[in-house]
Amino acid sequence: MSSKSRDNDDNCEGQSAVKEELNRKVKEQKVVVDELSNLKKNRKVYIQQRNSNIFFLADRSHTLGACKRELRAVHFEI
Repeated sequence: MSSKSRDNDDNCEGQSAVKEELNRKVKEQKVVVDELSNLKKNRKVYIQQRNSNIFFLADRSHTLGACKRELRAVHFEI
């Protein structure tokens, strides 16, 4: 097998791994959006501070909107 062929195989595997990761993110975001959409109006929502174990009280509608935007962004990457 030539080095070009190995490079192409490695590149295809890398692209496949990236695509799988993006598909996983899409599924995850869909679940989050569905969960937030089905919450009762008076339920509290908390968001996690990045790179931390600290959670902050958040507005449900703002959080839902942010999650929908992120879902569209991930869809756009695919």
